Amino acid sequence: QVQLVESGGGLVQPGGSLRLSCAASGSIFSPYAMHWYRQAPGKQRDLVATITSVGSTNYAASVKGRFAISRDAPKNTVYLQMNSLTPEDTAVYYCAYYGRGNYYWGQGTQVTVSS
Repeated sequence: QVQLVESGGGLVQPGGSLRLSCAASGSIFSPYAMHWYRQAPGKQRDLVATITSVGSTNYAASVKGRFAISRDAPKNTVYLQMNSLTPEDTAVYYCAYYGRGNYYWGQGTQVTVSS
């Protein structure tokens, strides 16, 4: 079992920045991947960014150049730095862990971009 706890969401004005955190605990074994997904009201859950246990990263086209995923391996924590936010980034953001054929999800954190 892996437990994930997200934090850092909130209300931000367009053009602003937020940093989300995801602290993982439990049975974490390499190789693994950690992801950030987001789901806007009435829409499907979409993959935003991925970081693997060796540090490789990947981004959705809609956030490339604005968002950055990183990790603190000793703390088993993953971050999502979000810059130049727009109202279209408003969503619930979920952290997910994939390893040994299993997927685990956090509870989600709301990000609202509005003036």
